[in-house]
Amino acid sequence: MSRPGALFLSEIRGQPDAVGRLLEHTSEYDAVAAEITKRAPAPIRLVGHGSSDAAASYGVYAFGVLAGLTAMRDSISLTTYYGAKLDVSGSAVIALSQPRSALARAAEATLPLLAGPERSVAASKTYVNQLASLALLAGGAAGKIRKIADGLRRVTEQMAEMLDPLDLRAGEIAPAFTYVERMFVIGRGFEFATAREVALKLTETCRVAAEPLTATDLAHGPVAAIEALFPVWAIASHDETLAAVIEATVRARAAGATLVASGSAAAKIPHAAFSLPVPRPPRAAFAPLLSVVAGQLFAAALARAKGLDADHPEQLTKVTLAQ
Repeated sequence: MSRPGALFLSEIRGQPDAVGRLLEHTSEYDAVAAEITKRAPAPIRLVGHGSSDAAASYGVYAFGVLAGLTAMRDSISLTTYYGAKLDVSGSAVIALSQPRSALARAAEATLPLLAGPERSVAASKTYVNQLASLALLAGGAAGKIRKIADGLRRVTEQMAEMLDPLDLRAGEIAPAFTYVERMFVIGRGFEFATAREVALKLTETCRVAAEPLTATDLAHGPVAAIEALFPVWAIASHDETLAAVIEATVRARAAGATLVASGSAAAKIPHAAFSLPVPRPPRAAFAPLLSVVAGQLFAAALARAKGLDADHPEQLTKVTLAQ
């Protein structure tokens, strides 16, 4: 019998290969991206639940920054519960879900995710491949999918190279957090998706009530909840949002927070007690594919330190199996 959390850790380590498999299907993504460009949708509506909804947050920025297209996270509840009659005739709807689902059968086009089976309840490969797929679609819509694919190949190399040292570092600092019951996780821009996903992983695998916030949201009320030793995890990357993230951490530290810094610009966060840096990717748009791994590995390490099974969190079951 494998040790608790072994599946989750194995699937985190399988992410470079999973993204690599996806990149073998770049031409399929390019064809769908060309159709999106041809139809000139306004807006692109992104739909998903859980980790897929966090990936949709990334998609908003990927389409906006890489292709200059307006994208939005849509709410399934509008139609499922309220029966809202929405005019989506001018939109393109991108649903992030299991390829063999009923949703896929209803779709006009489906694209392979190639994450492979996820046996752990906590998703990892699915999320990262969704980010890569959205980057490919946005890059294709901008007519630069080859450059995007080449950049993502470099990201898979960086990811593979950082796994061992990052896993070791996560294991070293996780025991200091076994007492933690609450935490804020902050990011901005592309990295707000990472904040949402890291918070979800901490909640579902470690029983930490982690709340994701944008760096600016922290100052508009939540900072009042910070007390001595309250952990604030900051995801800092080298892009235009870095100054806002730094400013938020300065305010959090002044309120007594214990700072955890991750991302390619982790060293830029002043007075961080703990750091989980990752390499700087070839494009800022690719940063979340690397920065989320720090959160995944930390969640796996913290679950072990607390004697929890990250593969089978209590009261949770696997809803979908990635293909």
